[in-house]
Amino acid sequence: MENQEYSVGLDIGTTKIVAIVGRRNAHGKIEVLGVGKAKSLGVHKGIVNNISQTINSIKAAVSEAQSSAGVPIRKVTVGIAGKHIRSLQHSDYIMREHPDKFITDDDIEALKDQVKKLVMLPGEEIIHVLPQEYKVDSEGEIQEPVGMHGKRLEANFHVVVGQMGSIRNIARCVREAGLEMEALTLEPLASSEAVLTKEEKEAGVAIVDIGGGTTDIAIFKDNIIRHTCVIPYGGGIITEDIKEGCSIIEKHAEQLKVKFGSAVPELEKDSTFVTIPGLHGRPDKEISLKTLAQIINARVEEILEMVNTELKAYGAFEQKKKLIAGIVLTGGGSNLKHLRQLANYTTGFDSRIGFANEYIANDKNQYLKGPEFATSIGLLMESLKIRDKKQGAETEELMEEEMAKAETAAAQTETVQHVQPAAIVQEQSVVNEQQENRRAKLTFGQSLMEKVKKFFEEVE
Repeated sequence: MENQEYSVGLDIGTTKIVAIVGRRNAHGKIEVLGVGKAKSLGVHKGIVNNISQTINSIKAAVSEAQSSAGVPIRKVTVGIAGKHIRSLQHSDYIMREHPDKFITDDDIEALKDQVKKLVMLPGEEIIHVLPQEYKVDSEGEIQEPVGMHGKRLEANFHVVVGQMGSIRNIARCVREAGLEMEALTLEPLASSEAVLTKEEKEAGVAIVDIGGGTTDIAIFKDNIIRHTCVIPYGGGIITEDIKEGCSIIEKHAEQLKVKFGSAVPELEKDSTFVTIPGLHGRPDKEISLKTLAQIINARVEEILEMVNTELKAYGAFEQKKKLIAGIVLTGGGSNLKHLRQLANYTTGFDSRIGFANEYIANDKNQYLKGPEFATSIGLLMESLKIRDKKQGAETEELMEEEMAKAETAAAQTETVQHVQPAAIVQEQSVVNEQQENRRAKLTFGQSLMEKVKKFFEEVE
């Protein structure tokens, strides 16, 4: 199997690192070839803080994915998050040299390249330049300018910025794990590809990806990305609160959260307890599920209030910017019981849990259904898009070469056709001359016979 036939998404998260290998089938769905998963040991709140441990975790996840897929992994599309991520709005324009020719993808890329030259704060680097709406000359609110004519091409951009050091650290880990980084993608954008529908993006929706170390937010309206941000709190801090509040070890705190945790204390009974085994002969500890829910609720409400602040910053409560499709909760943290109900109450928007297997063709055992795989599947989808775009560009180049060859052959044929009539005319003139000569000879003979006949008549 050639490397071009499949793509790989690599999610470097705070709690886990996931590598997913897949390809697109004949029906346009994604066929997953293999999945590799490893515990993330060198990442804290989305930021690499231990290079060697992160490299080892990446190698473990990729090795497992290679074994299950039966293919070598070389190029990967990697996700990035972390509290250092910020976004801004920017408008820019270019003046086209040939306004008589229609706008092409090259013009769009030239405009994007100009935006990428923006001067950022010291130590920052642009990760994404996302066009929102275009304006051609005096005509605005254009979503697809390719094919139009105009002199001035302008656009509003959503620019995503991150710390250069964090980006370099991720790139180094990927490189030293023996891989090539095909692209770097903001994780909430990747998650949105996996769990949001086109109708939701058009109506207005906020995706809230609750990971282990961060909560990532992306807001869409009219099929345009409007706002992105990263909140530096996730499921890990909830586990930490349980550990401190119940005086237990982290392993037991995580198990409590996953198996018995709830975001709404009122839905838990006072009389329900769970027993935690004591350490090294110490007595077992009983913990009330209502007490557990109260600890979880305090932190989840804080995270949801931060989400609410970001929604207000965007203007989601204004009539024109209203999010008709509400909120889609995804990521491992969205598995928390009763989280959706609490999100509805806290934000005032209708919520649903975003499952990541909608575009997967062969997930018969529902292994990838969990929202914790949303980011990695989204990165795989992004990688497939990049591969399709490259193949499309190569096909276009081949077609242009074939067209050039065809034009050259047509020109040669036309030259031959021009030469042939001239030769035919010359040959025809020779034939006509020969015929005229024959006619001339025939006329002379006939006249001589007439003269001889006339002579004998006179003699008689």
